[in-house]
Order: sequence, then C-alpha cells, then structure tokens
Amino acid sequence: MKALKLSALIVAGVMGLTACSSSSDDGDSGDSGSSSSGDLTIAVITHGDGGSFWSVAKKGAEDAADKMGVTLDYQESNNDPEKQAQLIEAAVTADVDGIAVSVPNPDAIQGALQQATDAGIPIVTLNSGSTVWQDLGAITHVGQDEKIAGEGAGEQLAANGGTKMLCVIHEQNNTGLQDRCAGAAETFGGEVENFQVTGTEDPSKTANEIAAKLQADTGIDSVLALNPDIAMAALEAKDTAGSDATIATFDLSGDVVSAIEDGDILFAVDQQQYLQGYLPVVFLTLFNENANTVGGGQPVLTGPGFVTKDNAAQVADLAEAGTR
Repeated sequence: MKALKLSALIVAGVMGLTACSSSSDDGDSGDSGSSSSGDLTIAVITHGDGGSFWSVAKKGAEDAADKMGVTLDYQESNNDPEKQAQLIEAAVTADVDGIAVSVPNPDAIQGALQQATDAGIPIVTLNSGSTVWQDLGAITHVGQDEKIAGEGAGEQLAANGGTKMLCVIHEQNNTGLQDRCAGAAETFGGEVENFQVTGTEDPSKTANEIAAKLQADTGIDSVLALNPDIAMAALEAKDTAGSDATIATFDLSGDVVSAIEDGDILFAVDQQQYLQGYLPVVFLTLFNENANTVGGGQPVLTGPGFVTKDNAAQVADLAEAGTR
C-alpha cells in the first residue's frame, strides 16, 4: 500500500518527497488518499539515556501523539549505536508509518535507515544529524545547528573573561557534541580542551573526573558542559576541587534553571528538546495524512536560545513541569 500511495502522490505532482505515506495497520481501505491518524504508528528512536534532557523530548513526543491521535512507539538506545540500529530495523519489520530518529553516529544507523527508505517509511531526523539528514533520506531535520550553538557559547564565555576552557564530552563518537566544542573553540579566543568523561550513566564518577582535571590544571577558568546532568556534575566537581571556574552548559533541566537563577551556572544553551520530540511526530502524521512537507530543503531549527539569570524565571516553572 505504501508504494501505491507514493505513486498516487507522484501522479498528483508532489515533488521532492524521499519517502511515502502509509496505510493503516488494519488495511481496511483501498483508498489511496490519506489515512486516519488513529491508524498510524510513529516510532521515535533516539540514542537517549532517560536522563533529564531526553525525558523532556519524550514528553514532547507523547504530547504530540496524543494531540494527533496516533500510536507512539518511543525507544531509547542509551548511547548504543548498534542497539539503535536494531531498534530501527525492528520498527521497519513492524511496518510503522514513520520513524523519527536522532543521528549521533550516522555510519552506525545508515544501513537500518536505508531499510526504512526501501520499505517506503518516511523518516525525520531530530536532535543530531543536521548535516547528514538528506543523505539518510529524511524528509527534514528538527534540531539546532550544533556548531553555531557552540560558537554562541564560546562568545559568551569569552565575554565573561574566560581564557582557558574545558569542553566536557559525555558521549563518545557523538558528532553533534564534537561540533559544539569545535564551534566554541572558534569564538572563545583562548585555549579549549575537549575532555571525555564517563557520562550520564555514572554522574558521581563523572564529577570525580572533572574535579581531578580542575585540581590538576588550575588555569581552567571556564567549563562548558554539553548536557544538564553533566552540568550538575561539574558544579559538584567545582566545589570538590575548590575551583573558581565558571560553569555553563547546553540544555535545560529544573536543576539547571535553579542554578542559573542562583548564579551558579552562567547560562544554558536551550535547543528546546520538547519541540524535537513533538514536531517530528506532527510532521510524520501530516506527511502520511496530507502529503505535507516542511523546511523547503532546510532543517527546522529549534535553537539555539540562551537562558541566563535575566530570563531564567520565565522558564523555571516550565522546566520543572518537564516541557523546557
């Protein structure tokens, strides 16, 4: 039925679509028009770890599925690219009607996404993958340009008087995190060192690793975390090391917003991960039902924005509610 629908769209003159709309799981209609949203299943498959960042993205996907009246299959691979590829392959086997996927490691999931394309399942990439989504056959990408976001972070830390930055990378082989540090290095003006830590699966060990680094190099005056949980670990590390380094971070959580309000974190780069969960579900539903595409060949940007002490109060309650 997917192939039949794609043919119908082409005949209708819909150009530039890289995937197609799907039939309902019940197969109760031979009509080549739009499916009822209640019959659609959208899979959202991320490299998430269930932490404070990804819980907000998940809530966005759940809220969108509820609003659009579709079935949501949300899966996380906990930063395991092989597992993520397997989850994508399982979604293809289940004949879902759309797949939204984060792309921290394009090479690891390219084959699985090709299976989805071959099966006529539309794809939207989210969060990471802003430079490769078209190569992977996605109809659009939802997220931020990580290098531009990193440049903004570097500028703000430089304006704060920083001269030596530690950029804390919490996931190995995540190209988006590497782009953030690279962007920060371009605008910071001082020395920038990328520092690999254990990550969100063991915050205490991560805090100890950062503390040891700060104790060993007292010249570090700026620490850029790339995740809200890592930011809180960095605050703990700063206290342990007796460091005066300024802490800044990517992404929000209730704890991070409170720390910004208290002056303990300088700023957070906000990529609005709620939207990164919400919008792909909407886009895939509308693609199936109404052959709608978005972006015009460009990604749909959700950031970067910056939350500082001046505006933190505006998002504090939303962050606590799990939507920012």
